[in-house]
Amino acid sequence: MSLKVAVQMDHISTVQIAGDTTFALCLEAQARGHELFHYTPDRLTLHGNTVTARVEPLSVRDVKGDHFTLGEAVRTDLAEMDVVLLRQDPPFDMNYITTTHLLERIHPQTLVVNDPAWVRNSPEKIFVMDFADLMPETLITKDIAEIREFRRQYGDIILKPLYGNGGAGVFHLRDGDRNLTSLLEMFAQLGPEPIIAQRYLDDVRAGDKRIILIEGEPVGAINRVPDEGDARSNMHVGGRAVETMMTEREKEICDRIGPSLRERGFTLVGIDVIGGLMTEINVTSPTGVREVKKFGGADIAALFWDAVEAKR
Repeated sequence: MSLKVAVQMDHISTVQIAGDTTFALCLEAQARGHELFHYTPDRLTLHGNTVTARVEPLSVRDVKGDHFTLGEAVRTDLAEMDVVLLRQDPPFDMNYITTTHLLERIHPQTLVVNDPAWVRNSPEKIFVMDFADLMPETLITKDIAEIREFRRQYGDIILKPLYGNGGAGVFHLRDGDRNLTSLLEMFAQLGPEPIIAQRYLDDVRAGDKRIILIEGEPVGAINRVPDEGDARSNMHVGGRAVETMMTEREKEICDRIGPSLRERGFTLVGIDVIGGLMTEINVTSPTGVREVKKFGGADIAALFWDAVEAKR
């Protein structure tokens, strides 16, 4: 069964193919004979009841510096596609939210992965609060007094933007650090959204584990160890991928969240776990697929397309 697959993503020329999950999904789709099309979110258009995009035929190859070929862009009704992969990176801003409203109009006749309505209604750092007992102590607020009290209670804390990604804007404040006021002023200038304060976990020095789930079931994991001089473990900012195994505690976490993921139609999800505590549920464009396979783990791209094809 050959599918017509449109990929809504940041421009393919910008991806680092060695660790890019979207690229891995494209490689596997092409290997299965699916027809690939590429477009960036700014090309998405709603005219009356028709959702279109100027899509380009796409072919991919696993060659650094020569990893793609694009054909001529053609204005296309996305209802003509079998599958749309919603894969652009956050920030999860109003532009991102608008794309989910548009794609919701064609789903599920055209299968949008992940489900755009549930992506919109499950912000990664808020959705995870449904499982507060599995998390470190966490506060979401703009109230400076609340943040000061939280810091007084827990000492070492992490501050990060509510809708950020890739480790950008994440700060570790040690007990007694005098930069809290300056950081709060900086966050206020960046935007009107609340920020997150979270109890700092010393276990992050041993790694921040990314666990990938397909249809609510864990299929692979990779540990991301931060650089010696950095509190962040994200691979975008220098975190080092290390082979790992899932613990019984991590399997329990996956068992708890799995039903909620399936209810929301989330085919591909990545969760972050530090020292047996979950910090995020990533539903927009989770990464880690290539790293898992590199260390001898599951071929998650193949499992992903097995799941998608079963829905078509």
